[in-house]
Amino acid sequence: MSFFSKVKEKLTGRTEMVTEKFRDGLSKTRQSFSEKVNNLVKRYRKVDEDFFEELEDILIESDVGVTTVMDLVEKLKDEARTRNIKDSDKLKDVIVEVLSDFLTKSKDETKLNLNPDGLTVILMVGVNGAGKTTTAGKLANRLRNEGKSVLLAAADTFRAGAIDQLQVWGDRAGIDVIKHQEGSDPASVVFDALKAAKSRHADVLLCDTAGRLQNKVNLMKELEKIKRVINRECPGAPQEVLLVLDATTGQNALNQAKLFRQASDVTGIVLTKLDGTAKGGIVLAVRHELDIPVKLVGLGEKINDLQVFDADAFVYGLFSEMFETPDEEKNEDSSSQQL
Repeated sequence: MSFFSKVKEKLTGRTEMVTEKFRDGLSKTRQSFSEKVNNLVKRYRKVDEDFFEELEDILIESDVGVTTVMDLVEKLKDEARTRNIKDSDKLKDVIVEVLSDFLTKSKDETKLNLNPDGLTVILMVGVNGAGKTTTAGKLANRLRNEGKSVLLAAADTFRAGAIDQLQVWGDRAGIDVIKHQEGSDPASVVFDALKAAKSRHADVLLCDTAGRLQNKVNLMKELEKIKRVINRECPGAPQEVLLVLDATTGQNALNQAKLFRQASDVTGIVLTKLDGTAKGGIVLAVRHELDIPVKLVGLGEKINDLQVFDADAFVYGLFSEMFETPDEEKNEDSSSQQL
């Protein structure tokens, strides 16, 4: 059985809706990447240095990142030599296998770290425009649907409209938002939110924060102050510091991640707008170069389109058209229409 077939088999135990969300959400990346790889395989019947050089170019164009691309291609060369693969068509499955290895290091790394014995505090960080406030609202809704009692803290007090925007998401999800006036001290908002969460015996407090990268020194000091308040009032918290990155910005997202990691002890990545870009390879770059797990991905604009990252579903969504026969593609299309 091929590696891709094993991936498909593993997905049979998961909901069809999740698999289809990844397949649909990655359509732009798949059409760009898979088509180029297929054309490459057709042009190069034999695996040689020229084949790998063109594969490097394809991966870089998909925003996988130069460092990650070099490591990926070296691994592919090693596997081709070890398995004595000389036919480029047979290398397609190895490409899938190696990319899959780069995406995840343990089964549990994509799970949110929730406190089983009390309040869980999740800090949302990232630059303005990445979708941080929207993600906070969607995540709050997701956790509420899982049976958790949730509060939102509107600690992005400097961006015009941020507090109102979070309130809109809170209203949609039926979740209370703790807020102050625009321009207030963000740490004081978080302090009041922690008090409210404790008094209401909430399970999760989600804190939206500012993201003014042009004032990055002040921004990082602000985040450090918020974390001190959280740790003082709720020792051991925050359980998660989720960095929200806009997938459409490609390598800029990777640079932002490096900056925030220095100051925020980032525990996980949320990649938004993955459905709106052909550069979904940024997932690989973030995972491999930063050694921070991608925990959630945005695959659409609806409130339920924030998904837990699933490496198998991602691989399936990225490569499905490379391995499916015309009959399988017809079946996929008809099932999608039924959904």
